[in-house]
Amino acid sequence: MSGGLPVVCLLLLHTGAQVFRFIARNFSESPGVHRESDFQCHCAGKCSHGGAIDRTSANEPKGGINKDSLDASHGHLHTKAANMAIAATSELLEDIQQAAGDKTFLQGPELSAWVDLESRMSFSVMLSSWHTAILQGYQNWVFTMALQPLFKLHGRVRPCCVWVQVILEEVQQYKRFVRGKKRPMYTVAYKTDLTMSGGLTVLCLLLLHTGAQGFGLLPGKSLTHQDITERAIFNATVQACRALAEAKGRDFTLPAQPFTAEGVAVACGAKRSTKSFCKSTITMVLRNVRVDVRHVFNGEYHFDEEMFVQGRKIITDGIRAVKASVKRENFEAARQKLGQIFHPLQDFYSHSNWVEMGNKLPNPNLIRSDTSIGKIADKSRATCRNCDGDDCTNNILEDILKERILISGYTSMLPIFASKPKGKCSHGGAIDRTSSIEPKGGINKDSLDASHGHLHTKAANMAIAATSELLEDIRQAAGDKTFLQMMGISKRSSRGLSFVINTRKSMSDDIETVRSITPLIINSDVGTENEPSLFILVPSNDPGFGKMIKTTDPTAFKNAINSLSATGGEDVDELSLSGLQLALTAAPSSSEIFLFTDAPAKDKHLKSTVIALIERTQTVVNFMITGSTALSRRRRRNDSKITASDMQLYRDLAHASGGQAIEVTKSELPVATSIITESSNSSLVTLLQAARSPGKADNFTFMVDETVTKLTVYITGRSLTFTLISPTGESQQSSDTAGSLITASQSVGNFQSLQLKTEAGLWKMKMVSTNTYTLKVIGQSPIDFVFDFVEVSQGPFAGFDVLDTRPQAGVNGSLLVTLTGSDSATVTEVALVESSGSGEVKGVVEPQASGNFLVHVDRIPSVEFVVRVKGQDGGVTPKASSFVFQRQSPINFRASNLIISAESNDILEPGTPFSVPFSVMTNGIGGNVTIRVTNDRHFDSTFPSSLFLETGKSVNGTVTLTAPLNTPSGTDFTLTIEAEAPGGNDTNYVVLRFSVVNMVTDFTQPACQLLSLQSNCSNNCSSSMWEISVRVTDGAEGTGVDRVSLKQGRGSLNTNLTADNGNVTLVSYKASCCSPDVELLVVDQVGNVGSCSYTPRGGSMAAISGSTKLSYSPLLYLSMVLLGLHVLTELGI
Repeated sequence: MSGGLPVVCLLLLHTGAQVFRFIARNFSESPGVHRESDFQCHCAGKCSHGGAIDRTSANEPKGGINKDSLDASHGHLHTKAANMAIAATSELLEDIQQAAGDKTFLQGPELSAWVDLESRMSFSVMLSSWHTAILQGYQNWVFTMALQPLFKLHGRVRPCCVWVQVILEEVQQYKRFVRGKKRPMYTVAYKTDLTMSGGLTVLCLLLLHTGAQGFGLLPGKSLTHQDITERAIFNATVQACRALAEAKGRDFTLPAQPFTAEGVAVACGAKRSTKSFCKSTITMVLRNVRVDVRHVFNGEYHFDEEMFVQGRKIITDGIRAVKASVKRENFEAARQKLGQIFHPLQDFYSHSNWVEMGNKLPNPNLIRSDTSIGKIADKSRATCRNCDGDDCTNNILEDILKERILISGYTSMLPIFASKPKGKCSHGGAIDRTSSIEPKGGINKDSLDASHGHLHTKAANMAIAATSELLEDIRQAAGDKTFLQMMGISKRSSRGLSFVINTRKSMSDDIETVRSITPLIINSDVGTENEPSLFILVPSNDPGFGKMIKTTDPTAFKNAINSLSATGGEDVDELSLSGLQLALTAAPSSSEIFLFTDAPAKDKHLKSTVIALIERTQTVVNFMITGSTALSRRRRRNDSKITASDMQLYRDLAHASGGQAIEVTKSELPVATSIITESSNSSLVTLLQAARSPGKADNFTFMVDETVTKLTVYITGRSLTFTLISPTGESQQSSDTAGSLITASQSVGNFQSLQLKTEAGLWKMKMVSTNTYTLKVIGQSPIDFVFDFVEVSQGPFAGFDVLDTRPQAGVNGSLLVTLTGSDSATVTEVALVESSGSGEVKGVVEPQASGNFLVHVDRIPSVEFVVRVKGQDGGVTPKASSFVFQRQSPINFRASNLIISAESNDILEPGTPFSVPFSVMTNGIGGNVTIRVTNDRHFDSTFPSSLFLETGKSVNGTVTLTAPLNTPSGTDFTLTIEAEAPGGNDTNYVVLRFSVVNMVTDFTQPACQLLSLQSNCSNNCSSSMWEISVRVTDGAEGTGVDRVSLKQGRGSLNTNLTADNGNVTLVSYKASCCSPDVELLVVDQVGNVGSCSYTPRGGSMAAISGSTKLSYSPLLYLSMVLLGLHVLTELGI
């Protein structure tokens, strides 16, 4: 994007930062009277403008209504008024542009056209209005050079607020005037074919809103890594959704400011993705924050101590891994790695002198490994002088800044042994012991009160722009749709549809049932928000399992189901848990999996591993278990059913996940599968989850709020009765089929499903049985929660780290809870509730930024528990009354007395041995601890089978594994390291995710060569066409062209590989002359991105402009422009 559009929007952005007095006074509320002279009247009962200089504000009714600034009479609405003024200004200019045409609009008026100024007095009034509404405080808009003299000569005040009529009247006159212009005097060199609905107005408005909120800082408030990361993610996601909407010819409505996860999801037309989008954002944010916890002393992760080469390598290696993971749709690995590399990228602007050197844009070479990052200071070169007391404003040496030499601060937290090279800058701050060594002070910009805190706003804004730049690079390499999938945004259900199916011969009836229900489920939800966005199929058998099918294509999934065949049958037991392990690592978090089998599990040793993965992914597993009909099996066993001990394994796993272990005959299975249809709804929430083993009579309650629909109860167990009591006191027995509370019911095998009348309030359910039973109450609601167990940092930096393990039993702990589905909801209570009892531990709730809540409990239960959240919402509409709600985690969690930790690089190369060090400690009884290590790709590994522990002491071990040489780049795998205490009564684990990435030597973008251009464009563009032929190559040493797509243009694009060279792609493009510009986005196999732009303008081949370059969207460029607004932001303007 060259020159023009960024310049135009830059002017708008600066204009947008000023006070919009016209809109503030006249549009957003009823007009007020502003009296600064005797030329205006104060009519009885009328509002005043307000403010110190408005004399009418002392007359009844006193006060005012202006929103000129944050401290004005209605200053609480200043931001809304300013944003509305921006939108109105953009709309007015766009209206004139459309009436005049792009070319005429950009030419601007000639001074010679304004000779008879008095005869155009009404037009000059309109210009005065423009001056007030658009150009006040900033005089270099496109028309300013020609029109500024008119503003000075013909400014006029109109009493009694008639500006609206004036503008409407004068805009029509200006349209007629512009149509009569013959030749330009002033021009702006940019090109666009965007329309009002989705183009310039939306683009600039998006950035203006971002400038008013997302990139700014409230006075006295510092931005954190969390703030910076969230704002960049939200902006990048909005941009991708806008681009997709425009490509499909749909309007795109910007979310309200400030951006939130729910607001962005709604704007993207994917409201039900709020939870998955929120979870994805939290993953990236917490991985970012983790760097300050786990790598606090590693300078390369923070660009400290002038470790620029090492820091850049962390970023570029990470980008390579992210692109490889995204290409194979391993989104969780991509999100985790992105979060990690965000941290050093953002720290570069706070810890280096990039901002002090006067740079206005981020350093683009931080995300490229084939370029120079800049001139780095020699180890022996002095960089700083002493600060003047607490004033470190000018402590960087002038020659360093003049020669544009990159430096960063040195730091040490050792009180006695702290040191740094002579003459070097320190990081600074209370915990940096080097800051008291000559030269004293520091240069970090981490907060407003840091050593260089006066530049914190600039550094934070530049970090946001740099993070946006990185996300833009990933987005262009992946494509908009895939990028949004990585972000957790989909217009289909985020829960997906996942099956693990035993394919032994005895399962033929079960497979046929799955074949029959799958198309019914998929076809009934096609085009709706309940349509699954991901399909996973894992066949399990013996001696093997898999190959796993993972696809977003429903047709491909149905074909895979239809291709299943029931074969074999020599062995009774099957590898059910191995298949389940693979599905758990492949499915998105908070998914639901269905396992079909009629056989015991041969791989029972994986039980603890599966439970670990269930807890970490918070995935629900339902078991559909039928009796065997195989004659061969009957001959080997007197009982054709799975034994009680075999069945208990499946029950235990279902209970751990909050799922159901449904036991039915093969003929009953089709009825039982109705649970699958309900599970795919992404608005599914759990209101109650409980189990009693052994069974006993017990009373349960659950709260239903006004947002809950399709209230459903699931019960598993035999020989039980219940009484249901509604909030109004009405009751119904389980034997009563004519009651009004249960609107529909179904009973098959050990499973009952009840559809309840939806009624808000507190429900009660009395269960009576001596047999084991489970009770689960679900519904559909937009309001839900996500959470993680976290460890609050005890180090020098405040923050918290997500646990990859079970929390420690019997001691205090913390959770990070985030509500989804409502920006107005708040958490009032969080409790850890015993799964098989009535005990509970309530926590202390501390509100955090961005709708998060940090919860501290004084004791983690030593028995299984679920997490229950209570909250309050102000209502779905402004007039609605507030209501309370209650949600519960379906997953049953456990704590442990064992403490296990592991830390390793999360990228490995195929064929290279890879080591993962780990440590284990116990607060319980010491002895030999059993070590088990598994990975879902079954890579060869070695590890100690046991370790001897003494109470309170830590012991180290190492896992060594190797990915085969033929492992595709971007493959991810999950490594689970388990420690089991002596006696087997206590187990803990650590679950780690790694990426296999091949060495990359291709860092060059694909290149374009124009082969031909044909055009018959005329003045009547709608009746003429133009077309081009382009050759795209990735060079002799390149990895090959992967994708060519349209970044700009409304024509038809066709691509094909040349027969003699797979590294060459031929591209043809044809479009109407009304769309005279095209920009091709070209991506190679490893994610290097370039673009090529062409136009038929000029009427000859010589006028064609083509280029290949690194390409970033206008939104990215414009977001960087916002860095210049930091002064206004600090002033609260």
